[in-house]
Amino acid sequence: MSLSSRCIIGLVFPDNSTSKCGSLGGENGFGSDPFNMGNSRNRQNLTMSFLKFSLILIVILALSGSLWWTIALSNSTRGNIFRGYRRLQDQLITDLLDIGELSMGSARLKEVDFCFEESENIVPCFFNVSSDLAVESSNGDVVERQCGYGSTQNCLVHPPKNYRIPLRWPTGRDVIWVANVKITAQQVLSSGSFTKRMMMLDEDQISFRSDSSMFDGVEDYSHQIAEMIGLRNESNFIQAGVRTVLDIGCGYGSFGAHLFSKQLITMCVANYETSGSQVQLTLERGLPAMIGSFTTKQLPYPSLSFDMLHCARCGIDWHQKDGIYLVEADRVLRPGGYFVWTSPITNAQRSIRNKEKQKKWAFVQSFAENLCWKMLSQQDETVVWKKTSKKDCYSSRKSGPSICGKGHDVESPYYRTLEPCIGGTRSRRWIPIEERTAWPSRATLNSTELNIHGVHPEEFSEDLLNWNSAVRNYWSLLSPQIFSDHPKRPGDEDPSPPYNMLRNVLDMNARFGGLNSALLEAGKTAWVMNVIPTSGPNHLPLILDRGLVGVLHDWCEAFPTYPRTYDMVHAKGLLSLEASQKRRCTTLDLFTEIDRLLRPEGWVILHDKTNLIHTARAVATRLRWEARVIEIESNSEEKLLVCQKPFFKRP
Repeated sequence: MSLSSRCIIGLVFPDNSTSKCGSLGGENGFGSDPFNMGNSRNRQNLTMSFLKFSLILIVILALSGSLWWTIALSNSTRGNIFRGYRRLQDQLITDLLDIGELSMGSARLKEVDFCFEESENIVPCFFNVSSDLAVESSNGDVVERQCGYGSTQNCLVHPPKNYRIPLRWPTGRDVIWVANVKITAQQVLSSGSFTKRMMMLDEDQISFRSDSSMFDGVEDYSHQIAEMIGLRNESNFIQAGVRTVLDIGCGYGSFGAHLFSKQLITMCVANYETSGSQVQLTLERGLPAMIGSFTTKQLPYPSLSFDMLHCARCGIDWHQKDGIYLVEADRVLRPGGYFVWTSPITNAQRSIRNKEKQKKWAFVQSFAENLCWKMLSQQDETVVWKKTSKKDCYSSRKSGPSICGKGHDVESPYYRTLEPCIGGTRSRRWIPIEERTAWPSRATLNSTELNIHGVHPEEFSEDLLNWNSAVRNYWSLLSPQIFSDHPKRPGDEDPSPPYNMLRNVLDMNARFGGLNSALLEAGKTAWVMNVIPTSGPNHLPLILDRGLVGVLHDWCEAFPTYPRTYDMVHAKGLLSLEASQKRRCTTLDLFTEIDRLLRPEGWVILHDKTNLIHTARAVATRLRWEARVIEIESNSEEKLLVCQKPFFKRP
């Protein structure tokens, strides 16, 4: 540093080095009297004061400018900054997950093991593999379901050794592979339920022929029921307000299979069975079914859910427990709905010499009358009652079950203890079936009906439009080409999947039932089990009022069905919903349960936030699923995860 520079610095930051600058004048021939030296010190002090003042002023101006800039920016672009921050946050989480997976190596991405061979037909809430005991006593009495924490298991359920991909609908409705279900030849040939008799064993197949001349046809049976109601034939059920049917102890679903051709949808509900399961075979045929029992708990359906209840030798002793099973049937039956019962007990001529049967039949008749059911007709073993459409009937009774109080009349119970009182009378949904809009117009609720459910018409219409568009996009993704490495967008050149490639669809977070409605609108042959999680808003009454089927469920518990029963599992927003709760289960628990429900070569479509989708993809790889993350053009903060379950044959 030059001497002159050092002198300038010395003026600002004085130290001992200033002495050298003082001697500079002498060296150049200038005198250094005391007066001049005093003036120099004053100038230095003045300069220092000026510099300090300038520095303080600059700091004040900088702070003021920064504060003004922050306030102005927060008022004008706060939303943009927040969105940008969220994108950075999501990307950071994704990057950290990737880094974590790479750093942890095989420990992080360890594939889930397969379950033991004994678990190939496991239903965790109804079966204990460790003790190899079904929840079914030796005398045939069914014990209530046992679910809760730990009811799921983190292993993959292998298909049976000779399992084959089911035939496509409608062929798969009439023919199924024997190896796909657990049933013996003796069970196939035994009589049992009325509709169980309508099946034949042919080497490696079971065929269901409802029009066989060997047995009374289900078509004649359903025609008889229509005539007993006062209709010309079963094709007029829709005009009479009947769309949804609860088939209790459904046999193997032949009654529901026939009614499906008449635009009716039948939900089969039956007890858990270790072999020859009615629910398993019905689902294998591509028909709605789930495990359920009247034993001690209410069914997980809202009050006033079904237009017709059907029981053909279903094994329910309606006279037992002071008629409490009939009270539960009344709860889920809509006003003006029909209760159809086929049983040897109702045949008066055959029961003349059997006083025990006469006593049971007399109790059911009397109890039905006290429920305000009117007997419409009786032919042979079949009886049809019609539930009252008027609430004032209950006040005019002399005896019978009481009306439920407010605390006991829960519209959507979830496996609550059976109530001995009449429920549903307080509901705003008390609308006789003959006053409801006929199907298919019923699927689009009017503003008055939406108001009952607290849904705005514009919100409902927007949901319909969004799902119609989503289904078109989904369908283009359901092709193995999505997992190839070519850069083209899936669906651009590949032929569209056939309309009947899916039959059984499970929507894990159905909301208004939009996916179901859109599939019907698109002419697909699929039916949808609309599930409403217990952890979210309950729109199940709305779904059922649309003429669709569904159920309440806690996804930290095993779903009440057998393995390999759905062709596609869909969930929009479920991961976000579960993440917002105090979780009792992990994402791996949820995914292993999905794997249990899904058929080999079945599909999974998840729609959720970006960070959750990337986490889900890592879990999907542990289950050996083929998985691909799909961008959503209209929404950068959410993505799709499309997966396909491989077909692993047992070695």
